[in-house]
Amino acid sequence: MRARDKAAVSALRATLAALDNAEAVPVDEADLRGSALEHSPVGVGVAEVARRELSEQSVVDVVRAEAAERLEVAAQLTAPAHADRAARLRAEAAVLLRFLDGPETALEY
Repeated sequence: MRARDKAAVSALRATLAALDNAEAVPVDEADLRGSALEHSPVGVGVAEVARRELSEQSVVDVVRAEAAERLEVAAQLTAPAHADRAARLRAEAAVLLRFLDGPETALEY
């Protein structure tokens, strides 16, 4: 952020959000229906559920998926009017891949 690298900041924020979503615990439809108000738990944090712990491989998979998604969308943006957007998406993918594979692999994209 201090370097004002917009592509890196955008990619990292979106990937952190994707990791946060991956840690969320799935909710059953039965849980959504709930029960009577008078039977609901009372107190701060009573209804909170512990988040899932992602393995290192799961984190890598999420980051790779985020990078692949950006590269896929960039490949679809073929019109000259979208060249800037496609370049920004490729730069974001390169930032993410640099964290996984090192700087030499990110240059391939």
